[in-house]
Amino acid sequence: MNVAKLPQRLEVFGTSPEVLRERLSAAEAAIRQSVMENRKAGVLVTRYDFQRFTVEASDAVPFGETRELSVF
Repeated sequence: MNVAKLPQRLEVFGTSPEVLRERLSAAEAAIRQSVMENRKAGVLVTRYDFQRFTVEASDAVPFGETRELSVF
């Protein structure tokens, strides 16, 4: 049986607040579904600038939580 692996990290880009909000919400939902498999990681959203983010599973974040980090 071939099971598609759920994403562990997604990059999000956008030029307007509305587009970014929509894309970040979709990315967080996808990663949250992914971390439900092992129930050990949370979701980390990292902001690199005003238009570029990553959303990823992170063992540094408790399961069930989403945390934000800004690196600029």
